[in-house]
Amino acid sequence: MSRRVVRQSKFRHVFGQAAKADQAYEDIRVSKVTWDSSFCAVNPKFLAVIVEAGGGGAFIVLPLAKTGRVDKNHPLVTGHTAPVLDIDWCPHNDNVIASASDDTTVMVWQIPDYTPMRNITEPIITLEGHSKRVGILSWHPTARNVLLSAGGDNVIIIWNVGTGEVLLSLDDMHPDIIHSVCWNRNGSLLATTCKDKTLRIVDPRKGQVVANNFEEPVALQEMDTSNGVLLPFYDPDSSIIYLCGKGDSSIRYFEITDEAPFVHYLNTFSSKEPQRGMGFMPKRGLDVSKCEIARFYKLHERKCEPIIMTVPRKSDLFQDDLYPDTPGPEPALEADEWLSGQDADPVLISLRDGYVPPKHRELRVTKRNILDARPPSGPRRSQSASDAPLSQHTLEALLQEIKALREQVQSQEQRITALENMLCELVDGTD
Repeated sequence: MSRRVVRQSKFRHVFGQAAKADQAYEDIRVSKVTWDSSFCAVNPKFLAVIVEAGGGGAFIVLPLAKTGRVDKNHPLVTGHTAPVLDIDWCPHNDNVIASASDDTTVMVWQIPDYTPMRNITEPIITLEGHSKRVGILSWHPTARNVLLSAGGDNVIIIWNVGTGEVLLSLDDMHPDIIHSVCWNRNGSLLATTCKDKTLRIVDPRKGQVVANNFEEPVALQEMDTSNGVLLPFYDPDSSIIYLCGKGDSSIRYFEITDEAPFVHYLNTFSSKEPQRGMGFMPKRGLDVSKCEIARFYKLHERKCEPIIMTVPRKSDLFQDDLYPDTPGPEPALEADEWLSGQDADPVLISLRDGYVPPKHRELRVTKRNILDARPPSGPRRSQSASDAPLSQHTLEALLQEIKALREQVQSQEQRITALENMLCELVDGTD
């Protein structure tokens, strides 16, 4: 008599549950543009959704706690002259988001902690380099200010957002439309899919395809007969992959292991209405006290609904096995370090006491002067009196003036912060 052996896994009983009605975001005019991106991006502070907009492209940004009915006059982030196709929050600064558009540009925005009174129309920087629409964005997981964009011109561009410069341009690797691009955990390689039905593993700094011949799949899973695009979300902490079909009404999830058969079906979350898009909360934004291991933000036609994935546990104590240290908001590298060939794993944080978002941080853009790189033209002139070394007295006076100006700037910044906080309190008081 044979006995069926049941595979042991702490994720066998993971279940999904839609949030209560008052925890959803109502009256959002979700974009009707036919594009394969998720149309939604979320972090521990904000929810962003691409919306319908006349005469250009726009998306809405809501504080995560601002649930319920959204005011029809709620400010939008506008600036693109054609529909927005993709948005992505910076993993190292929860107030910075990038948007890609049919107008061939990428824009990077600073979102204030308070709700602005009118539309945000001025990006921190506009990145221009694509010749056709830009439909894919992805921030580097470990290097500060490094952003990837892919466009209808079959080109991948990697930018240094801090300077507005193109770090790398991969323009001869894909013969057709690029469907998706994903970094690996330390940002040393890219995985891309293309209309030519080829999956490529790319080393962007060498400009080489290092693998694209996958003859036999590790596992083959029959999904359904829907022709909607699949939106995959992978959680490396739990080794669970979630598959959300755009236009489908379910989320299927699987556990990945190191031993055959490698992929194990866990369960399916089903609901009545199909999803127009889906946002995936970073692990540091979850409620560890409720054993929440994933949270999705499902887009309907007129609303956004949180869906919570939970591992049932009886204990109220912190569950170490569910929450290993996870990537935090601090970058491990600067853009120049990564470009020079350095790699580093994400800087990890513990979720034992929950995650507290850092204070508002500004993204500063430094435009380099192209003249700095040019050699001086003409014969070198002799040193004039104005080029002579500064006297000690003059130097001390300059230092004193710089110190006074710095103190004045700090004082003004404190005043601005105080006024913003007062404005935020007044706005919250009137809601």
